[in-house]
Amino acid sequence: MRNHNYGVNVLLRLTVILFGTFLLAFTYYHINFQNHLSEGGFVGLSLLGKYVLGISPSISTLLLDVPVLLIAWMFKGKAFVCNTFVSVGAFTIFYGLMERYSGLVINLQDNLALAALLSGVLTGLGAGIILRSGGASGGDDILSLLVSEWKGIKVGTVFIMMDVIVLALSLFYMPVKETMYTVMAVVVAGYVITFTTSLGKPKLVKAPKIQSTLRKPHDGTVM
Repeated sequence: MRNHNYGVNVLLRLTVILFGTFLLAFTYYHINFQNHLSEGGFVGLSLLGKYVLGISPSISTLLLDVPVLLIAWMFKGKAFVCNTFVSVGAFTIFYGLMERYSGLVINLQDNLALAALLSGVLTGLGAGIILRSGGASGGDDILSLLVSEWKGIKVGTVFIMMDVIVLALSLFYMPVKETMYTVMAVVVAGYVITFTTSLGKPKLVKAPKIQSTLRKPHDGTVM
């Protein structure tokens, strides 16, 4: 019975992670990409690396993700990293399928404020769901979570700070208008992530959780 319940819990958790990942892929393709909003996080840094150094994003993203995943393995446990791999792999599949087969066009070029609002709400919800389910959607989200736990700062606040810095650097290669609306989307997403991950949980206090994981195992579950 215990094994059965464990299997059901794992299946439920993976289903929730896949739903959050689908929401992210849907939003990034149908709202961000189709309305030319730029990107923050490691994707934005990879694009900057391509612009400044000529390094392919496929290489630079890997170089950014791998060290963070190794740190997460040490401090958050293998379950967290495995859940993150599921999310990252599913995102690649979902986004690729939408890019190739989706005929849905959400044209908000005349109302980028609405596009930014929708992007922020949906990506924040998707990322928050994944974090609550014991995973992350990428290396930048892992870094935000680790900094949040280490410094006692709300994870959404860390998400906003990191992405705004990257987007400021992105002004070297992205139009100002789209970048500013992307900043708006990032801020909204940060608040939604904070709301989603903290709903029904005690208020976050400043505590060295990362150090405590060295003394006892952690399964990486945020829920």
